[in-house]
Amino acid sequence: MPAFPAAAREALADTQLRRNLAHATGTIRAKRAAVVGEVAEWEELRLAGAAIKDNTLRRLDEHLLTLEAALQARGTTVHWARDAREACDVVARIARDHGVDEVVKVKSMATQEIGLNEALAEHGVTAWETDLAELIVQLGDDLPSHILVPAIHRNRAEIREIFRREMGAAGRPAPDGLTDDPAELAGAARLHLREKFLRAKMAVSGANFAVAESGTLVVVESEGNGRMCLTLPEVLVSVVGIEKVVPTWADLDVFLQLLPRSSTGERMNPYTSTWSGVTPGDGPREMHVVLLDNGRTRALADEVGRQALRCIRCSACLNVCPVYERTGGHAYGSVYPGPIGAILNPLLKGVGVDEQTDSLPYASSLCGACFEACPVRIDIPEVLVHLRSQVVDAHRGGPPKPEAVAMKTASWVLSDARRLGFAERGLGVANRALTRFGRRVLPGGRRALSRLPWPGSLWTNSRDLPAPPRESFRSWWRREKG
Repeated sequence: MPAFPAAAREALADTQLRRNLAHATGTIRAKRAAVVGEVAEWEELRLAGAAIKDNTLRRLDEHLLTLEAALQARGTTVHWARDAREACDVVARIARDHGVDEVVKVKSMATQEIGLNEALAEHGVTAWETDLAELIVQLGDDLPSHILVPAIHRNRAEIREIFRREMGAAGRPAPDGLTDDPAELAGAARLHLREKFLRAKMAVSGANFAVAESGTLVVVESEGNGRMCLTLPEVLVSVVGIEKVVPTWADLDVFLQLLPRSSTGERMNPYTSTWSGVTPGDGPREMHVVLLDNGRTRALADEVGRQALRCIRCSACLNVCPVYERTGGHAYGSVYPGPIGAILNPLLKGVGVDEQTDSLPYASSLCGACFEACPVRIDIPEVLVHLRSQVVDAHRGGPPKPEAVAMKTASWVLSDARRLGFAERGLGVANRALTRFGRRVLPGGRRALSRLPWPGSLWTNSRDLPAPPRESFRSWWRREKG
């Protein structure tokens, strides 16, 4: 993926994408505001959620061992994965041991993070997404662009065309006379998936939370496909980030109030599924849990950045972000887009690894809307500034960047009165020379240059450049007071 500025520039040129995003995020924001406004103690809930997460992270090793023991006591096999490769190998090995060539999946950010579908395909195993939005993305050979609504960049007409084209290509007739009515689209997806639910012997899930005291995994969803995956197949494998653990059921109660309101704008989730191991005669006969690190201990070691591990994947920060609303999720180059992705990706991968990841902390205006929306009070702007300093340090010693040269030049000029006076006289000349490149009047009567030749065009293509004054303050003072 290209760095964020290049990817964002391409996305900004897609007017249909911007219309889709504006409509969808606006709708979700309005729903969230309505249900959050009903809770008088909302800020107290936010504080409680942040405190539970922070206290859990301080003793994460202890809680993970408690979770492991509780899971094993209930017949679940626990695997530890240091990185994406180890996690994918575990899931592929389980599929191979059971002679499985296809699996059904519950929507899971962790499995997208590690590229599980692609890894299973290399072992001859087909993974079927069963969440409606994830199915749209998969059939469209696309990438998710939102944490909660992966196909938010698609409208109904586009989804209809994907279904008509791809469902027919999958070995069955294309839906006859399919329209873009949401009920019809959902019905087509239901028919497409039903046979896969019934014949699949293995399912893969993530977990929104893992309750350590009882060894219970929790998935919240809106469609019911998750419950089908969790109950019908013979083998269930759950890939769970180590930060998803909560110590007790009482702690879980707080998050089950915060999450639905912040994500889907609902008072409670339509489906909340919990499972605690194997029960003879009911549900899967064999259960595995893969506890995934993949950079989380690196993030935990960062005293400022570790608050990102509070994240409950509600996507509230995406829906209020002016940058995300205009560029969409693909520009971030990761399954974690938006403000949380701008901090989570560098924390998990480390800065200085590649240009694309290093560009993400700058994909923000630092307006602070994400912090106000976050149900667990992650101070995303604080972490962004912190990561920007790390990016600068990581590239220290290399060839100077243009902005660094510009800042050093400005420092040299501004540190000496004579040099500053000479520069001010030069601005007067520049004012006359630059008028031919176009001007426009800003609010308040100020004038701005609307276009400049390269390299000035790098600024004026997307920002206003105040026109240099005709006369410097020093000249005015000498003329008026001299």
